[in-house]
Amino acid sequence: MSALAGTDRLTKRAWPMYLLLTAIAALFLVPLAYMVVGAFKPDELVLAEGNTIRAFWPTNATLENFVGAFERGRFGSLFVNSVIISSAIVGIGLVVNSLFGYALARLPFRGARLILLGVIALMIIPLEAVAIPLLWMMSEVGLRNTYTVQVLPFIANPLFVYLFYTFFLAIPRELEEAARVDGAGPLTTFLRVSVPLAKPAYATVGILSFLFAWGQLLWPVLVTSGPDVRPLPLGISVFVTQPPISWGDIMAFAFLMTIPLLIVFIAFQRWFVQSVASSGVKG
Repeated sequence: MSALAGTDRLTKRAWPMYLLLTAIAALFLVPLAYMVVGAFKPDELVLAEGNTIRAFWPTNATLENFVGAFERGRFGSLFVNSVIISSAIVGIGLVVNSLFGYALARLPFRGARLILLGVIALMIIPLEAVAIPLLWMMSEVGLRNTYTVQVLPFIANPLFVYLFYTFFLAIPRELEEAARVDGAGPLTTFLRVSVPLAKPAYATVGILSFLFAWGQLLWPVLVTSGPDVRPLPLGISVFVTQPPISWGDIMAFAFLMTIPLLIVFIAFQRWFVQSVASSGVKG
């Protein structure tokens, strides 16, 4: 009985916090709901009903906006560009950042501590601070207007290296030592022992990396001058400036852009939540 009473008291204390969190979540969902509903509305009603509750109801629902997104906004070709760029950044980045983080956590070598401090220091430097020198370097080697220039600078990420470093550091050394006793080398130990245990870390870094790569705008603006290799964020920014401005088409374009993000997060959310929970327990 005492346990049940304690649970009831805890529930009564927690419900105001749940109510507050629900209100905050609803506040963040309002723009998304406006975008989704606007994607299915006739263009002339998107802004006309924007100041009323009818803004969240698909009056005279239509799919014409999606046709406009593909025809005027060239969504299809830009989507392929974004998939290529984001997949390369995520795929190659997972390999490079995890190997780097594992080396710092498990392979002692001279200067490892200094390199780790350098990685931590690099996390506070924004892209805007190095964009112009980086643009000059890429222009000198003739990489502008290519997929490579949009992938290469973002493969190694200090934040992701540090995330892998902290995760590998928390793995019990006894497991790796047992593998070495059986004759496994560092690479075999990494692939057969550490990587299977690090699925939550890989999922977390993969989601964060994909979010960053999919929404990148500043760098593509600087390094591309034509639509052949441009990603979706740059496409929608140009789409907004094309007269006549069709807000229904823009909403449909933005709605289609968010679908891959939802798919990736839903697919890997179990490992993402597990990584966050394990980090909280360790902390």
